[in-house]
Amino acid sequence: MAEERRFRSASGVPIALRCRQHSASCRELAVRGPRLQLRSLSAATSAVWLAAYGLFAISENSMVLSAAIFITLIGLIIYLHFVKIDQESLLVIGSLGIQVTSSYASGKESTTFIEMGQVKDVVINEAIHMQKVIYYLCILLRDPEDPQGVSEVVPLFQHMLVPGLLVQKRVVQFFSLSEVEAFSTRVTRDCRMDTISIREGLASRSPACT
Repeated sequence: MAEERRFRSASGVPIALRCRQHSASCRELAVRGPRLQLRSLSAATSAVWLAAYGLFAISENSMVLSAAIFITLIGLIIYLHFVKIDQESLLVIGSLGIQVTSSYASGKESTTFIEMGQVKDVVINEAIHMQKVIYYLCILLRDPEDPQGVSEVVPLFQHMLVPGLLVQKRVVQFFSLSEVEAFSTRVTRDCRMDTISIREGLASRSPACT
């Protein structure tokens, strides 16, 4: 069973959100961004080479053209292999854990696996960016020395921020490890962030910072 919807990310980039349930205990969420456009790539390459040709015409030094070709190729490899991400996905496997995968334009994939025993909660964090409020998912990892504490906050979909609080709630609801359909919202606030956690139970609100 698969469900796909199209939105615009917090930065205005068109993205596709796909939810897929492989089995009762295995669920996947993938956010796919726009593919690299040949037109924009050609325009950037042409601009660099035209600037290099202009410098060559002034200096009459052939090393300028060689350097422009070399810099263009190296820059393109770095961009495709380390910067341009085509898709980010989460795979939740029952009681085993959560696999976070980033797929780059070059075909390279970066994968991180988080054991389910390390996961304390999945929350929606609220932040202010460029004079607007954005929401993004985070995984809170348990502190091995303090079961009630949090050792690390792992942000999800950093390159393709899924827009809107309602969409974020739908994502967290989809990835709930229980099969309960009713969820409530627990809001905790401190001086650094507002966090909305979709959990079973009653809704509670702590006082805001002064």
